[in-house]
Amino acid sequence: MPIQDKPRGLKAQREAAQEVAVAALAFIAADGERLVRFLAETGLSPATLREAAGRRDFGAGVLAFLISDEPMLLAFAAEKGLEPKHVVGAHDILAPPADPDAALRRPM
Repeated sequence: MPIQDKPRGLKAQREAAQEVAVAALAFIAADGERLVRFLAETGLSPATLREAAGRRDFGAGVLAFLISDEPMLLAFAAEKGLEPKHVVGAHDILAPPADPDAALRRPM
């Protein structure tokens, strides 16, 4: 389900965002130069990549890497038929910005 279909509900949004992250990882892995850079920047190795992919925050990290390079982001978005803002939106769903006031809002 493409992220631009605006799935309803938090679970559906996370699933759609995760699909974008999986596609982004495949896009990165399809090019040796991009993959080497991804591994170098994340500190992962080919041996640890599979284990890391199972972590909840991995998709957000993949998308953060992708959106940190505008030409790569635009190439990925064009290849997948997505608007770049939808890729950024998928990242935001998987890694919502920290709310510094969250502790103050918790019921005591």
